[in-house]
Amino acid sequence: MGPVPRPPAIARAAGASAVEGRADRLDGWRDLLREHFVALDVHADGDAPFGGTVRSSPLGHLAVATVGSTGQDCIRTPGLARRDADAYLQVGMIARGRAVVRQDGREALLGPGAYAIYETGRPFAWRFHGPWRLLVFTWPRELVGLDEDTSRAATARALGGDRLGGIVGRTLADVVATPPSLSPAGGDRLATELADLVGTVAGEALRRDDVPGPRGAAELRTRVEAFVAEHLEDPDLGPDMIARAHFVSTRQLHRAFADAATTVGRLVRQRRLEHGRRELADPRLADLSVTDVALRCGFSDLAAFSRAFKDAFHEPPSTFRRRHGG
Repeated sequence: MGPVPRPPAIARAAGASAVEGRADRLDGWRDLLREHFVALDVHADGDAPFGGTVRSSPLGHLAVATVGSTGQDCIRTPGLARRDADAYLQVGMIARGRAVVRQDGREALLGPGAYAIYETGRPFAWRFHGPWRLLVFTWPRELVGLDEDTSRAATARALGGDRLGGIVGRTLADVVATPPSLSPAGGDRLATELADLVGTVAGEALRRDDVPGPRGAAELRTRVEAFVAEHLEDPDLGPDMIARAHFVSTRQLHRAFADAATTVGRLVRQRRLEHGRRELADPRLADLSVTDVALRCGFSDLAAFSRAFKDAFHEPPSTFRRRHGG
């Protein structure tokens, strides 16, 4: 195992109280963000005067920073994420202005006091509306105890709106305003404890979301239907795989279908059989054997496909093919 990666500002300023930077041009701003955080593709609003500042302080293996600038988009593209060997978990808290953060297919609108988790190892984007100030907390990803599934489910969600989130948010803001003077060991312990607090806030937020409202359930069902249609050939397609792909628990997935006319398992089975019936009736696929069709629909073997097909359509698949000239 190689050396533990440290947040960029710490790597540049080990033992220093703070590192500051300022830019009045977009190219210099991109360089400044890369030095303190990670490489980003930045696009500023129109022809308005541009300026930006960064102030970073080390706290053990955590870097705390205050960043401010004018309206802009900051994008971590897939290419930038792939080219970076180090990965970090970050929390961004709005201190001034408003912003939208996007990652993992979600987006969150954040106002003052709200914060969100995002990871630099995957693409993400910030959209800042007008002048803004952001508090940024950067941990090496491997030193954060948040498991990958929870992190993927927690990114780009607005946090800080409930009592627990508010308590943790104020603690984070205080650390930026007045970073404590600690020994290296004390700094690492506090950095770990702050990460654990953020993980607790995220976990509790996800637990509250475990019972989706009617609109959320309907939106999830729509996404699941599209996912099922795209993955019919995968023999592992089922509730567990679908839940992981949508960053929800299997229980939450089943609850979303509680008021629907079908279950997740029946939906997969029905779509596979409908797909199989279309292929059997397609004269362009006449060279495919019934076994080939069964495998293309995600069934493990011909016998399982034949039983399910006969139960659903009241005749064996071979008879159906002969009747439809396939």
